[in-house]
Amino acid sequence: MSGGSSGSASASVRFLQLLRGYRAAGVFNPWGQCAEDDEPSRNGPGQRCRRLAAHLTTTAEQILVGEASGYQGCRVTGIPFTSERLVMAGMIPRVETPAGAARGSGGTHLSTRRLPWSEPSATVVWSTLHELGIAGTTVLWNAFPWHPHRPQQPLSNRTPARTECEHGLAALQALLAQFPRARVFAVGRHAERALQHIGCDVSGSQTLRHPSMGGAQRFRQSLRAALRG
Repeated sequence: MSGGSSGSASASVRFLQLLRGYRAAGVFNPWGQCAEDDEPSRNGPGQRCRRLAAHLTTTAEQILVGEASGYQGCRVTGIPFTSERLVMAGMIPRVETPAGAARGSGGTHLSTRRLPWSEPSATVVWSTLHELGIAGTTVLWNAFPWHPHRPQQPLSNRTPARTECEHGLAALQALLAQFPRARVFAVGRHAERALQHIGCDVSGSQTLRHPSMGGAQRFRQSLRAALRG
């Protein structure tokens, strides 16, 4: 990955190792574990690692940090705020569509699900980034990068516990270190608290409304206004 500094290959390897190594009850690791609905020939931890590395290979001008990975999004793709449907549609810069799928065709799946996973917040975020012309220079992340779920319910989301959030701080710091010149935005209050905990000031316009639960329009408006400021 590359950022405002000359991020080395070894730093990228260490970062991915940090992500892959995490294990905890009630948490799925997209970069270290296989999901039951992975399409074996096209998706798994290795493919998700490569997809994330491609996403991070940019000179980032903005970093948007959310709360945690979700079961309809990063659990499948390995990229925060990104769904299977968006990858298949060729909407994610630097990330290739699955082998056998023409760009924009909605072809070959990453999962064994009949319809590709589609995550509402991911759709809002990427449509906004493309609309504002910053899709190619934006990196997406989560304060707790792995997917927390309810016991015995892998296809569910839950808020990460405080102790879990603490485990995510090292990965958050390592990610931000790769892009020291990027403007950092918190998408929601959970992300704001995590960023403030590691000394990253995201007060005022740098805290955005999360697009879920009816917040899509406010998210678009607040990001557009922040970029003008």
